[in-house]
Amino acid sequence: MELSNLNAISPVDGRYRKQVESLAYFYSEGALINFRVLVEIEYFIALCELPLPQLSKFPKDRYDDLRELCRDFTFKDAQDVKDIEKITNHDVKAVEYYIKKRFDKLGLAEFKEFIHFGLTSQDINNTAMPYAMKLAHNDVLFPLYEELISNLTLRAKSWRAIPMLAHTHGQPASPTTLGKEIFVFVERLKQQLRILKNIPFTAKFGGATGNFNAHHVAYPNINWIEFANKFIQGFGMERQQNTTQIEHYDYIAAYFDSLKRINNIILDLDRDMWTYISFEYFKQKIKEGEVGSSAMPHKVNPIDFENSEGNIGIANALFEHMASKLPVSRLQRDLTDSTVIRNIGTPIAHTIIAIRSLMKGLDKLILNEEKIRRDLDDNWAVVAEAIQTILRRENYPNPYETLKELTRTNKKVTRETMSAFIDSLQVSERIKEELHKVTPETYTGILNF
Repeated sequence: MELSNLNAISPVDGRYRKQVESLAYFYSEGALINFRVLVEIEYFIALCELPLPQLSKFPKDRYDDLRELCRDFTFKDAQDVKDIEKITNHDVKAVEYYIKKRFDKLGLAEFKEFIHFGLTSQDINNTAMPYAMKLAHNDVLFPLYEELISNLTLRAKSWRAIPMLAHTHGQPASPTTLGKEIFVFVERLKQQLRILKNIPFTAKFGGATGNFNAHHVAYPNINWIEFANKFIQGFGMERQQNTTQIEHYDYIAAYFDSLKRINNIILDLDRDMWTYISFEYFKQKIKEGEVGSSAMPHKVNPIDFENSEGNIGIANALFEHMASKLPVSRLQRDLTDSTVIRNIGTPIAHTIIAIRSLMKGLDKLILNEEKIRRDLDDNWAVVAEAIQTILRRENYPNPYETLKELTRTNKKVTRETMSAFIDSLQVSERIKEELHKVTPETYTGILNF
């Protein structure tokens, strides 16, 4: 059965495929095989550059032929590797045999036993996977974060001076501005991205149990630590110096934890926007032909924010599991990391879907300034904080208790009742004039962005 949107088991490869198909170049099985081939080829070239005595005669003008095996790698080539794997029942060994066959075709058979020389599978996997993660982060994920921040920044500045009723504990509270509340998320995202940038991508490269046993026994006079450090630096990564058969995964766990925190910020924004829509502070653009409910024709649901929230839930559950599981392995290694790490692309995909859904929802918003201002005018009690603070400044007796008595009753506080209250105060006309200027629309504090 040919894979399609209708028969894919995962919605990432079905319903949402178009949104995340760029990830196939980094996290698909074919991509992983390609990155493994890349690491094997670059390792072989690095051995030639030492040179190992047996590789001193390797023609350097053939390096480009070797690198073409990676550059021109296709899904057909990946299938060739998978066909070999059916026999070997070992994915990395299949890559080695595939490259050896290509060496035969290139007339380089005399050198092929130095493919994968002294290595264990995890030297390849724990270099290929973090390198793929690094490229996917730089090419796909980070630009999307920057696009989201830019989107939110523009909205925050556009709505900067629009006063809005705040809610703490779900109750009306000291007014704010719509722009400032959006900019809170800009600041939070920027702070977490700074942390994310400081998490390095690292690789493990040191033989079967991390000690270069095979390398050292064959060539004891070569500084293999220096060689491996330089080799991994060539991929723009750091090499973990003392490892077991596998990398520690501590930095990868930190990366997942960081992505999870960023996702939680996006989730928080999803829920706030959903609530603002329920308050009718925003209406939503209507697309011709779209249906909000199968039963209620009037409905325009905030589905994009809900979709974003749902995808973040899935992504974070997987990030949580990976971050807690991957750094834990029995003794020098068990195989559970291999099973888990193959799924890295899945929470990344759900994260991308979530961000795109959020931005789609933001683009549908229509500001309902009339409703925002009406809510402010319906909640004159929120200026009680301002009035009692000014009265405190003036040494007025029991100002908090005086305002509490006015506002914490079942009677609605209106512009008129607040004005009458101010007029009844035993303060100077100058202070009364100052108090009358405080309204729910003007009592918004300092804008610091």
